[in-house]
Amino acid sequence: MFADNTLTPKEAIRLCALGTLAQAATPMRYAQLASEIRHFTSRITGPSLDIMGTSIELLKYEGLVEAIEGVGMEDDAVLVLTKKGRTAFGTLMTSRIRAQGSEVNKLITTLKLRFLHILSNAEQCHQIDLLIEGVETELNRLDDLYTSHEHDEGYLSNWLKHDIQQLENHFTWLEGLRQQVFQG
Repeated sequence: MFADNTLTPKEAIRLCALGTLAQAATPMRYAQLASEIRHFTSRITGPSLDIMGTSIELLKYEGLVEAIEGVGMEDDAVLVLTKKGRTAFGTLMTSRIRAQGSEVNKLITTLKLRFLHILSNAEQCHQIDLLIEGVETELNRLDDLYTSHEHDEGYLSNWLKHDIQQLENHFTWLEGLRQQVFQG
C-alpha cells in the first residue's frame, strides 16, 4: 500500500483475485480465475501490463490461496481462499481511495462496489462514506476550477459543468446506497 493507506495497482489486482474467490459459490480453477481477473480489469482500465503484472502464483506462495485439487498452480488446479487470504481481502477492501481520478482509482472503486456485500453492514457504510468523501473532494476541486474559469472563452466551463453534474449524480447515488445498506 501507499503511505496514505491507498492501494497500488498490483494490490487492486490482488483485491480482484481475492474478492472473486471470496464471493465464488464454489472453488475456482486457476485458468478461470485468471480469465475473470483479466476480463474484469481490462473492461475498466483497458489492457495494461502494469496492472496485470501480479501473478496468481504469488498469492499461493504468500498463503492467501491454496490448490485443493491439481498440482501447484497449473491451469486446471482448483483454488480456494485461505483464512489468511480472507484477512488480506478485508484489509484491501477497507483501504482508502486516492482523491484524484485515475483509471486505477476507477478500478479500485469498481472492485469495492463489486465485493462490498461481503463486508459487514458497518464496514459497508464506512467504505461508502470513504467513497462519498472522495466524490466531495473531487466536487470541491472542480467547483473551484469552474469558478475560476466560468467566464473564459471556449468550452472549458461547459465541460466542467458536465463533470460536476456527473459527480453530483455519483454523490446522490452513493448517499442512496448508504441509506439502503444502513437500513438493511
